[in-house]
Amino acid sequence: MIRTPAWWYRRHAQGAPWWRPALWPLSLIWRGVNGFKRATAKPYRSSLRVISVGNLTLGGSGKTPIVAEILRLLGQRAVGLSRGHGGRLAGPVLVDPIRHAAADVGDEALLIAQHHDMVVARDRAAGLKLIEASATDVAVLDDAHQNVKIAKDVHILVVDGDTRSETWPFGDEGVCPYGPMREPFETGFARADLVVVWMPDEAMQPDPTLLAKLAGKPVFVARLLAEPGAGRVLGFAAIAKPWKFEATLKACGYEVLEFESFPDHAPFSESQLNRLSQRAEAQQAGLITTEKDWVRLSPEWRSRVTCLPIRARFDTPDALLAHLA
Repeated sequence: MIRTPAWWYRRHAQGAPWWRPALWPLSLIWRGVNGFKRATAKPYRSSLRVISVGNLTLGGSGKTPIVAEILRLLGQRAVGLSRGHGGRLAGPVLVDPIRHAAADVGDEALLIAQHHDMVVARDRAAGLKLIEASATDVAVLDDAHQNVKIAKDVHILVVDGDTRSETWPFGDEGVCPYGPMREPFETGFARADLVVVWMPDEAMQPDPTLLAKLAGKPVFVARLLAEPGAGRVLGFAAIAKPWKFEATLKACGYEVLEFESFPDHAPFSESQLNRLSQRAEAQQAGLITTEKDWVRLSPEWRSRVTCLPIRARFDTPDALLAHLA
């Protein structure tokens, strides 16, 4: 587990460590390995219509709520498919939210499975074959834009549209570990059939500079919806961009007395949770976390910690469905 460096997502990498240039050779190796995999791949072609939802950066673009909303829009004809990051089961397996825990299938898959059929498989081709045996004709893949082992019919690229405070969804476009990119922008953007720009509230419009960057592809706007809240809270999260969850809590009306971030997908130990609980009690505040983090807590801790559910809604859902048909 690693913490996502905040400077990765700043336009000019302000605050980058002095030793950042030493990461450049590792970035070249990353690009070379991925280029070789793509050049030598023999992707599996499913009989299903395969819709890929992915991004160009390492985490934090909001793919999971987008996958859930697309599954909602498609209804019974679609099943979700995830690698099950953080889970112990290799699959393929249909996620049962009653029988499975996040430690089995991963927090993201378990979260989506609360409302939609979801399959977990480290081998995505095996997962598609399991779905092919069901009464459905569409598979919606979470985080598969860089997966070279399966053929896709629709490539959806999710982009974080929050460009305030000098943040930029691609940073200065440095490739990992030099920057946040999984691959060069031009390479990944060329594969996209359409782009979803994920906005943090109902009123904000996408940055014109960002839209110009995305020119040439259909762009759809999805908006973050969260229930208004109130009261004093101590927030915590183990996600790629924890600072965004803190901002969302404040925007929803919570008085955030403290906020603690952990590495993406990191498990919470009993001692960590007890420490957070004691600090909250000392300030007469409640504990609150993301829904994705909440599903990884034990039943006892779920009764003691509040979560803030996040939903996505598209500005033009019918137009989006026309592209997915």
